[in-house]
Amino acid sequence: MRYPRPLQPGDTIGVTAPSSGVAGPMRARLDVAVRSLADRGYDVVLGECLGADRVVSAPKEQRAAELTAMLADPAIRAVVPPWGGELAIDLLDRLGWEALAAAEPTWLVGYSDLTTLLLPITLRLGWATLHGSNLMDTPYAPPDGLLHWTSLASTGGPFVQRSPGRFRSTGWDDYVAEPEVSRLTLDRPGAWRVLDGSPVDVTGRLVGGCLETIGPLAATPYGDVAAFGRAHADEGLVVYLEACEDGAYTIARTLHSLRYAGWFEHANAVLVGRTNAPDAPDMTQHGAVVDALGDLGIPIVLDVECGHVAPYLPLVNGALARVVVDGDRREITQTLGG
Repeated sequence: MRYPRPLQPGDTIGVTAPSSGVAGPMRARLDVAVRSLADRGYDVVLGECLGADRVVSAPKEQRAAELTAMLADPAIRAVVPPWGGELAIDLLDRLGWEALAAAEPTWLVGYSDLTTLLLPITLRLGWATLHGSNLMDTPYAPPDGLLHWTSLASTGGPFVQRSPGRFRSTGWDDYVAEPEVSRLTLDRPGAWRVLDGSPVDVTGRLVGGCLETIGPLAATPYGDVAAFGRAHADEGLVVYLEACEDGAYTIARTLHSLRYAGWFEHANAVLVGRTNAPDAPDMTQHGAVVDALGDLGIPIVLDVECGHVAPYLPLVNGALARVVVDGDRREITQTLGG
Protein backbone atom coordinates (compact mmCIF):
# COMPACT_ATOMS: atom_id res chain seq x y z
CA MET A 1 0.00 0.00 0.00
CA ARG A 2 1.08 3.56 -0.75
CA TYR A 3 -0.27 6.34 1.46
CA PRO A 4 -0.43 10.04 0.59
CA ARG A 5 1.50 12.14 3.03
CA PRO A 6 -0.64 13.92 5.63
CA LEU A 7 -2.20 17.22 4.62
CA GLN A 8 -0.57 20.29 6.15
CA PRO A 9 -1.63 23.93 6.39
CA GLY A 10 -0.68 25.68 3.18
CA ASP A 11 -1.11 22.58 1.03
CA THR A 12 -3.04 22.87 -2.21
CA ILE A 13 -6.31 21.01 -2.79
CA GLY A 14 -7.58 20.57 -6.34
CA VAL A 15 -11.25 20.70 -7.31
CA THR A 16 -12.45 19.02 -10.49
CA ALA A 17 -15.64 17.16 -11.40
CA PRO A 18 -14.84 13.75 -12.91
CA SER A 19 -18.57 13.03 -13.08
CA SER A 20 -21.32 15.65 -12.67
CA GLY A 21 -20.60 19.36 -12.66
CA VAL A 22 -22.15 22.23 -10.72
CA ALA A 23 -25.15 24.08 -12.12
CA GLY A 24 -25.44 27.84 -11.70
CA PRO A 25 -27.87 27.80 -8.75
CA MET A 26 -25.42 25.56 -6.84
CA ARG A 27 -22.39 27.79 -7.39
CA ALA A 28 -22.99 29.64 -4.13
CA ARG A 29 -22.61 26.36 -2.22
CA LEU A 30 -19.45 25.59 -4.18
CA ASP A 31 -18.03 28.95 -3.10
CA VAL A 32 -18.93 28.24 0.52
CA ALA A 33 -17.28 24.83 0.34
CA VAL A 34 -14.10 26.25 -1.18
CA ARG A 35 -14.04 28.95 1.48
CA SER A 36 -14.38 26.32 4.20
CA LEU A 37 -11.17 24.69 2.95
CA ALA A 38 -9.44 28.06 2.85
CA ASP A 39 -10.57 28.70 6.42
CA ARG A 40 -8.85 25.44 7.38
CA GLY A 41 -5.58 26.76 5.97
CA TYR A 42 -5.52 25.20 2.50
CA ASP A 43 -5.03 26.76 -0.89
CA VAL A 44 -7.65 25.69 -3.44
CA VAL A 45 -7.27 25.46 -7.19
CA LEU A 46 -10.37 25.06 -9.37
CA GLY A 47 -10.16 23.02 -12.56
CA GLU A 48 -11.95 23.69 -15.83
CA CYS A 49 -14.18 20.60 -15.63
CA LEU A 50 -16.96 21.97 -13.48
CA GLY A 51 -19.71 22.71 -16.02
CA ALA A 52 -23.24 21.35 -15.84
CA ASP A 53 -24.82 21.61 -19.27
CA ARG A 54 -25.13 17.81 -19.49
CA VAL A 55 -24.90 14.75 -17.24
CA VAL A 56 -21.10 15.12 -17.00
CA SER A 57 -18.98 18.20 -16.45
CA ALA A 58 -17.01 17.96 -19.70
CA PRO A 59 -16.06 15.46 -22.42
CA LYS A 60 -14.49 12.33 -20.96
CA GLU A 61 -11.09 13.00 -22.50
CA GLN A 62 -10.95 16.40 -20.81
CA ARG A 63 -12.19 15.09 -17.46
CA ALA A 64 -9.69 12.23 -17.49
CA ALA A 65 -6.80 14.50 -18.43
CA GLU A 66 -7.62 17.05 -15.72
CA LEU A 67 -8.03 14.43 -13.00
CA THR A 68 -4.79 12.70 -14.03
CA ALA A 69 -2.93 16.01 -14.06
CA MET A 70 -4.15 16.98 -10.60
CA LEU A 71 -3.39 13.60 -9.08
CA ALA A 72 0.08 13.52 -10.63
CA ASP A 73 0.96 17.13 -9.73
CA PRO A 74 3.29 17.08 -6.68
CA ALA A 75 2.06 20.56 -5.74
CA ILE A 76 -1.51 19.27 -5.25
CA ARG A 77 -1.88 17.16 -2.11
CA ALA A 78 -5.57 16.26 -2.36
CA VAL A 79 -8.32 16.27 -4.98
CA VAL A 80 -11.94 16.59 -3.83
CA PRO A 81 -14.72 16.75 -6.46
CA PRO A 82 -17.93 18.68 -5.77
CA TRP A 83 -19.97 15.47 -5.68
CA GLY A 84 -20.59 12.25 -7.56
CA GLY A 85 -22.97 11.81 -10.47
CA GLU A 86 -23.70 9.05 -12.94
CA LEU A 87 -20.94 8.28 -15.44
CA ALA A 88 -17.49 8.40 -13.84
CA ILE A 89 -17.10 4.89 -15.26
CA ASP A 90 -16.33 6.38 -18.68
CA LEU A 91 -12.97 7.66 -17.40
CA LEU A 92 -11.42 4.35 -16.42
CA ASP A 93 -9.83 3.55 -19.76
CA ARG A 94 -8.79 7.19 -20.25
CA LEU A 95 -6.89 7.88 -17.03
CA GLY A 96 -3.12 8.12 -17.25
CA TRP A 97 -2.45 4.97 -15.25
CA GLU A 98 1.27 4.89 -16.06
CA ALA A 99 1.74 8.51 -15.03
CA LEU A 100 -0.13 7.89 -11.79
CA ALA A 101 1.87 4.74 -11.03
CA ALA A 102 5.05 6.84 -11.26
CA ALA A 103 3.66 9.69 -9.16
CA GLU A 104 3.63 10.24 -5.42
CA PRO A 105 0.19 9.29 -4.08
CA THR A 106 -2.32 12.12 -3.69
CA TRP A 107 -5.50 11.99 -1.65
CA LEU A 108 -8.61 11.46 -3.77
CA VAL A 109 -11.71 12.14 -1.69
CA GLY A 110 -15.41 11.48 -2.21
CA TYR A 111 -18.23 8.96 -2.26
CA SER A 112 -21.17 7.90 -4.46
CA ASP A 113 -20.14 7.83 -8.15
CA LEU A 114 -16.62 8.87 -7.15
CA THR A 115 -16.10 5.37 -5.73
CA THR A 116 -16.04 4.29 -9.38
CA LEU A 117 -12.61 5.96 -9.36
CA LEU A 118 -11.52 5.56 -5.74
CA LEU A 119 -11.77 1.79 -5.80
CA PRO A 120 -9.80 1.13 -9.03
CA ILE A 121 -7.07 3.56 -7.97
CA THR A 122 -6.65 1.61 -4.74
CA LEU A 123 -6.90 -1.80 -6.42
CA ARG A 124 -4.61 -1.06 -9.39
CA LEU A 125 -2.10 1.40 -7.93
CA GLY A 126 -2.10 0.40 -4.27
CA TRP A 127 -2.90 4.03 -3.37
CA ALA A 128 -4.96 4.70 -0.29
CA THR A 129 -8.08 6.71 -1.20
CA LEU A 130 -10.53 8.46 1.10
CA HIS A 131 -14.21 7.50 1.02
CA GLY A 132 -16.13 10.18 2.89
CA SER A 133 -17.61 13.57 2.21
CA ASN A 134 -17.62 15.29 -1.16
CA LEU A 135 -16.62 18.93 -1.48
CA MET A 136 -20.21 20.15 -1.12
CA ASP A 137 -20.43 18.33 2.23
CA THR A 138 -17.12 19.75 3.48
CA PRO A 139 -18.62 22.77 5.33
CA TYR A 140 -20.52 20.44 7.69
CA ALA A 141 -19.09 20.00 11.17
CA PRO A 142 -18.89 16.27 11.97
CA PRO A 143 -20.98 14.96 14.86
CA ASP A 144 -19.39 13.63 18.02
CA GLY A 145 -17.59 10.40 17.29
CA LEU A 146 -16.70 11.10 13.65
CA LEU A 147 -13.79 12.97 12.07
CA HIS A 148 -13.88 15.57 9.33
CA TRP A 149 -12.18 14.18 6.23
CA THR A 150 -9.50 16.88 6.37
CA SER A 151 -8.64 15.86 9.94
CA LEU A 152 -8.34 12.24 8.90
CA ALA A 153 -6.16 13.11 5.90
CA SER A 154 -3.92 15.20 8.17
CA THR A 155 -2.79 12.33 10.36
CA GLY A 156 -1.18 8.97 9.85
CA GLY A 157 -3.33 7.48 12.59
CA PRO A 158 -4.26 5.35 14.24
CA PHE A 159 -7.53 7.19 14.62
CA VAL A 160 -10.70 5.96 16.26
CA GLN A 161 -14.26 6.80 15.21
CA ARG A 162 -17.48 5.78 16.91
CA SER A 163 -21.06 5.59 15.77
CA PRO A 164 -22.82 8.85 16.74
CA GLY A 165 -25.99 6.85 17.32
CA ARG A 166 -28.08 9.24 15.23
CA PHE A 167 -28.75 9.76 11.54
CA ARG A 168 -30.72 11.98 9.16
CA SER A 169 -34.08 10.57 8.13
CA THR A 170 -34.73 13.07 5.33
CA GLY A 171 -32.82 14.02 2.18
CA TRP A 172 -30.20 16.68 1.63
CA ASP A 173 -30.27 20.29 2.71
CA ASP A 174 -31.40 22.87 0.15
CA TYR A 175 -28.07 24.32 -0.97
CA VAL A 176 -29.80 26.88 -3.18
CA ALA A 177 -31.86 28.34 -0.34
CA GLU A 178 -29.18 27.81 2.33
CA PRO A 179 -25.74 27.71 0.72
CA GLU A 180 -24.04 28.44 4.07
CA VAL A 181 -25.55 25.49 5.96
CA SER A 182 -22.90 23.79 8.10
CA ARG A 183 -24.86 21.87 10.72
CA LEU A 184 -26.07 18.35 9.98
CA THR A 185 -29.59 17.63 11.13
CA LEU A 186 -29.51 14.16 12.71
CA ASP A 187 -33.09 13.61 13.80
CA ARG A 188 -33.35 9.84 14.30
CA PRO A 189 -31.64 7.44 16.71
CA GLY A 190 -29.89 4.47 15.18
CA ALA A 191 -26.56 2.68 15.42
CA TRP A 192 -24.71 -0.27 13.94
CA ARG A 193 -26.06 -3.73 14.53
CA VAL A 194 -24.66 -7.14 13.75
CA LEU A 195 -26.76 -9.40 11.55
CA ASP A 196 -26.60 -12.39 13.90
CA GLY A 197 -26.35 -10.31 17.09
CA SER A 198 -22.93 -11.66 18.08
CA PRO A 199 -20.11 -9.43 19.36
CA VAL A 200 -17.60 -8.43 16.67
CA ASP A 201 -13.88 -7.71 16.95
CA VAL A 202 -12.19 -8.11 13.56
CA THR A 203 -9.28 -6.62 11.66
CA GLY A 204 -8.65 -6.24 7.94
CA ARG A 205 -7.84 -3.82 5.15
CA LEU A 206 -10.72 -1.60 4.13
CA VAL A 207 -12.07 -1.64 0.62
CA GLY A 208 -15.49 -0.80 -0.80
CA GLY A 209 -17.86 1.82 -2.10
CA CYS A 210 -21.29 2.49 -3.60
CA LEU A 211 -22.97 -0.67 -4.92
CA GLU A 212 -24.68 0.98 -7.87
CA THR A 213 -21.40 2.34 -9.26
CA ILE A 214 -18.77 -0.23 -8.27
CA GLY A 215 -20.97 -3.26 -8.94
CA PRO A 216 -20.43 -2.94 -12.72
CA LEU A 217 -16.65 -3.09 -12.14
CA ALA A 218 -16.66 -6.59 -10.64
CA ALA A 219 -15.88 -8.54 -13.83
CA THR A 220 -13.48 -5.96 -15.24
CA PRO A 221 -9.76 -5.19 -14.76
CA TYR A 222 -10.82 -2.23 -12.59
CA GLY A 223 -12.61 -4.24 -9.91
CA ASP A 224 -10.42 -7.21 -9.00
CA VAL A 225 -10.86 -7.16 -5.23
CA ALA A 226 -9.75 -10.79 -4.96
CA ALA A 227 -6.37 -9.93 -6.49
CA PHE A 228 -6.05 -6.95 -4.15
CA GLY A 229 -6.70 -9.24 -1.21
CA ARG A 230 -3.95 -11.59 -2.33
CA ALA A 231 -1.47 -8.76 -2.91
CA HIS A 232 -2.14 -6.41 -0.01
CA ALA A 233 -4.18 -8.08 2.69
CA ASP A 234 -2.42 -10.88 4.53
CA GLU A 235 -4.63 -9.74 7.43
CA GLY A 236 -7.77 -10.17 5.33
CA LEU A 237 -10.22 -7.52 4.20
CA VAL A 238 -13.05 -5.53 5.71
CA VAL A 239 -15.40 -4.86 2.79
CA TYR A 240 -17.81 -1.94 3.13
CA LEU A 241 -20.74 -1.46 0.75
CA GLU A 242 -23.73 0.86 0.58
CA ALA A 243 -26.81 1.23 -1.59
CA CYS A 244 -27.84 4.62 -2.90
CA GLU A 245 -31.14 4.09 -4.69
CA ASP A 246 -31.49 0.62 -6.24
CA GLY A 247 -34.34 -1.57 -5.08
CA ALA A 248 -33.81 -4.62 -2.92
CA TYR A 249 -33.92 -7.14 -5.78
CA THR A 250 -31.26 -5.25 -7.73
CA ILE A 251 -29.07 -4.90 -4.65
CA ALA A 252 -29.37 -8.65 -4.01
CA ARG A 253 -28.32 -9.40 -7.58
CA THR A 254 -25.39 -6.99 -7.33
CA LEU A 255 -24.18 -8.54 -4.08
CA HIS A 256 -24.42 -12.02 -5.57
CA SER A 257 -22.34 -10.87 -8.55
CA LEU A 258 -19.66 -9.44 -6.23
CA ARG A 259 -19.61 -12.73 -4.36
CA TYR A 260 -19.16 -14.69 -7.60
CA ALA A 261 -16.32 -12.32 -8.54
CA GLY A 262 -14.43 -13.18 -5.33
CA TRP A 263 -14.94 -9.92 -3.47
CA PHE A 264 -15.49 -11.71 -0.16
CA GLU A 265 -12.84 -14.39 -0.65
CA HIS A 266 -10.50 -12.62 1.79
CA ALA A 267 -13.15 -10.81 3.84
CA ASN A 268 -13.13 -10.99 7.63
CA ALA A 269 -16.28 -8.85 7.85
CA VAL A 270 -18.69 -6.85 5.71
CA LEU A 271 -19.92 -3.39 6.69
CA VAL A 272 -23.24 -2.36 5.13
CA GLY A 273 -24.18 1.31 5.02
CA ARG A 274 -27.53 2.62 6.20
CA THR A 275 -29.73 3.32 3.20
CA ASN A 276 -32.94 4.97 2.11
CA ALA A 277 -33.08 2.79 -1.02
CA PRO A 278 -36.48 1.13 -1.49
CA ASP A 279 -37.51 -2.28 -0.22
CA ALA A 280 -39.40 -4.74 -2.41
CA PRO A 281 -42.80 -6.11 -1.37
CA ASP A 282 -41.23 -9.31 -0.04
CA MET A 283 -37.58 -8.31 0.45
CA THR A 284 -36.10 -5.47 2.49
CA GLN A 285 -32.70 -3.96 1.86
CA HIS A 286 -31.41 -5.92 4.84
CA GLY A 287 -33.07 -9.00 3.39
CA ALA A 288 -31.10 -8.49 0.18
CA VAL A 289 -27.88 -8.59 2.20
CA VAL A 290 -29.01 -11.77 3.95
CA ASP A 291 -29.97 -13.41 0.65
CA ALA A 292 -26.57 -12.80 -0.94
CA LEU A 293 -24.16 -12.78 2.00
CA GLY A 294 -25.93 -14.31 4.98
CA ASP A 295 -24.13 -17.65 4.74
CA LEU A 296 -20.59 -16.30 4.31
CA GLY A 297 -19.80 -17.24 7.89
CA ILE A 298 -18.29 -13.83 8.73
CA PRO A 299 -19.71 -10.87 10.68
CA ILE A 300 -22.02 -8.56 8.76
CA VAL A 301 -22.48 -5.16 10.41
CA LEU A 302 -25.55 -3.23 9.28
CA ASP A 303 -26.47 0.48 9.30
CA VAL A 304 -22.93 1.86 9.30
CA GLU A 305 -22.66 5.60 8.51
CA CYS A 306 -20.67 5.06 5.31
CA GLY A 307 -23.08 6.00 2.55
CA HIS A 308 -25.71 8.39 1.29
CA VAL A 309 -27.47 8.78 4.65
CA ALA A 310 -25.85 11.44 6.85
CA PRO A 311 -23.64 11.58 8.83
CA TYR A 312 -20.61 10.58 6.78
CA LEU A 313 -18.05 8.23 8.30
CA PRO A 314 -14.74 8.69 6.46
CA LEU A 315 -13.04 5.40 5.58
CA VAL A 316 -9.66 4.96 3.90
CA ASN A 317 -9.45 2.31 1.22
CA GLY A 318 -6.30 0.41 2.07
CA ALA A 319 -6.18 1.33 5.75
CA LEU A 320 -5.78 -1.42 8.31
CA ALA A 321 -9.02 -1.32 10.28
CA ARG A 322 -10.23 -2.85 13.52
CA VAL A 323 -14.01 -3.01 13.86
CA VAL A 324 -15.56 -3.58 17.28
CA VAL A 325 -19.28 -3.98 17.97
CA ASP A 326 -19.93 -5.18 21.49
CA GLY A 327 -22.68 -3.91 23.75
CA ASP A 328 -22.63 -0.12 23.60
CA ARG A 329 -19.22 -0.10 21.92
CA ARG A 330 -19.41 0.54 18.18
CA GLU A 331 -16.13 1.80 16.78
CA ILE A 332 -13.63 1.52 13.98
CA THR A 333 -9.91 2.19 14.32
CA GLN A 334 -7.93 2.90 11.16
CA THR A 335 -4.17 2.83 10.74
CA LEU A 336 -2.41 4.06 7.61
CA GLY A 337 0.41 1.57 7.18
CA GLY A 338 1.20 -1.82 8.60
